Amino acid sequence: QVQLVESGGGLVQAGDSLRLSCTVSGRIVNNYIMGWFRTAPEKERQFVAAISYGGGGTRYADSAKGRFTISRDKTQRTIYLQIDDLKPEDTAIYYCAAEFGTHLNTWFKGATWGQGTQVTVSS
Repeated sequence: QVQLVESGGGLVQAGDSLRLSCTVSGRIVNNYIMGWFRTAPEKERQFVAAISYGGGGTRYADSAKGRFTISRDKTQRTIYLQIDDLKPEDTAIYYCAAEFGTHLNTWFKGATWGQGTQVTVSS
């Protein structure tokens, strides 16, 4: 099974940009959907974006369209989340997830999760 490790978070100023990384270890095939989620303080986990590992197709939450870009580098076994023009409301723990399947609208019910990386945005 796969293992996921997130990195790239930190303390930044509003308006800055970050690129979060999710490195994948273990067995992985093209038939996986990779996703980014975030959990803000005192809020429920929120879907941000998903990408088909094999095909590269993407899907974004309506709230994430514009400033967020998900991508993957199969040679590096890494999924990225680029966040531009960071805002204080982006402060959250960002998690990477992997679910077997080929449909971008998966619910990630059987997903494997990473430990998360903290993003803190000061105003």
